[in-house]
Amino acid sequence: MEKIFSEADLKYIVERGNSLDKIMQQLHYFKNGIPKINLYKSATINEGIWKLNEKEQQHYVDYFDSNKTKFVIEKFVPASGAATRMFQFLNEFLNNFNPDEDTITSYINKFNDPNLNIFIVGIRNFPFHPELKEKTKQLFPEYNKYTSDQKVYAIIKTLLSPEGLHFASKPKGILPFHVKNGEIHTPIDEHVTESEFYQKENQKSKIHFTVSKEFQAHFESILSKYNNIDATFSYQDQTSDTIAVEANNLPFRLENNELFFRPGGHGALIDNLNQLTSDVIFIKNIDNVAQNNIKTGIENKKILGGILLELQTQIFIYLSELQNENITETTIHEIKDFVEHRLSMPLLDEFKMFQKNYQREYLIKVLNRPIRVCGMVKNEGEPGGGPFWVIDSKGRQTLQIVESSQVDLQNEKQREIFKNSTHFNPVDLVCGIKDFRGNKFDLTKFVDPDTAFITEKTKNGKPIKAFELPGLWNGAMAKWITIFVEVPLTTFNPVKTVNDLLKPAHQPNHE
Repeated sequence: MEKIFSEADLKYIVERGNSLDKIMQQLHYFKNGIPKINLYKSATINEGIWKLNEKEQQHYVDYFDSNKTKFVIEKFVPASGAATRMFQFLNEFLNNFNPDEDTITSYINKFNDPNLNIFIVGIRNFPFHPELKEKTKQLFPEYNKYTSDQKVYAIIKTLLSPEGLHFASKPKGILPFHVKNGEIHTPIDEHVTESEFYQKENQKSKIHFTVSKEFQAHFESILSKYNNIDATFSYQDQTSDTIAVEANNLPFRLENNELFFRPGGHGALIDNLNQLTSDVIFIKNIDNVAQNNIKTGIENKKILGGILLELQTQIFIYLSELQNENITETTIHEIKDFVEHRLSMPLLDEFKMFQKNYQREYLIKVLNRPIRVCGMVKNEGEPGGGPFWVIDSKGRQTLQIVESSQVDLQNEKQREIFKNSTHFNPVDLVCGIKDFRGNKFDLTKFVDPDTAFITEKTKNGKPIKAFELPGLWNGAMAKWITIFVEVPLTTFNPVKTVNDLLKPAHQPNHE
């Protein structure tokens, strides 16, 4: 360690509040690589994924509605990231297009960029179009005399430049996503509307947003028009930042010789989630909102919530029974059956060989952990991971959400399993984060550190390797009780690029 870090480095690490042990672990992973996930098979309908009929769906909706008042419920919305990727193809256009020499058509053909054409054709249907056009005319007084290509360039320049709307540098949460009755609605507005389904009489709905500090005031301004919301905020703490290295796996240093740390990615938010104290927490990304199909979305949230509350109630009953050393073998067998078939958690073959007292202790260990119910949609070719049965280092099968970068795609068998995935990353999650005695779990104890990611980036024009913590609903929740439930595709409406706002789910008059 003395060879890697100077005394000044160690002082800097302490000042930042980073853990030296974690930094050394990250350096170990850079040098030795991160173990790949061992896929056993895809999770499919009735093989790890629940598919409910109408009667079952109604049962869980009713169960949620009947029991929600017994619990403190909150929504957790990751919303700190900037909308950079949303406008990436437009930024590339500004970087590569010469308005004096190129035409839009020649650019689209040269760079094979159909997205630009979709953006131009649909420009009037974006919710921000009136504001954008007005601002463009302010910045470009000769706008009305421009050719059509010059107008397109001026509009995109206005959309992204600091003098203009500067949308790519703002968080998605505060951007105009929808128009309703002539009013602009941001994702924040849509999340507030959604939260009504768990609101209790004469109480405010709780929503927690993870934000970047510089934009918190923007969030608060949008939320100020609502008197039925108790909104709280947190930031991605720099203590969760990870160290970056050069190609030789030695720490990358800035021009002043200081160590370079980067945000630990999506997975760092497990620390933010861990600060919440509510009984039940719904999780949904900031950009997965819709203008339409609101009723369907809310009904499916109630279904997931009903499943969580009913399963958690049964788990708590069993954990209470397991505290009794005189528990009967019949009850032990009943609990084993529940764990394996209802919770999809196969026990080790040797479980039946254990003495009763050890079986009891083992079942307590299996059941006494946080629980998440994940809404999964059918895979329609979107990039990303999905639900799989995974074999861990001790030979146990568990249900996990796995990204492609975690899989050895050079291995034909693993590649085939991954390719045959039928469902996609979770659309909605609902989590129970307290134990059967009402104490909050320390969620950091249920993370699998071997599911981190190493990515290649650049800093100051130089290539670096970056370390991303296990994803929030990937490795960060690897040791939770996990239930996958199929939900309709209409509940999945992310806005990954600005053109997604042109899809029916985000346009008015479709419901």
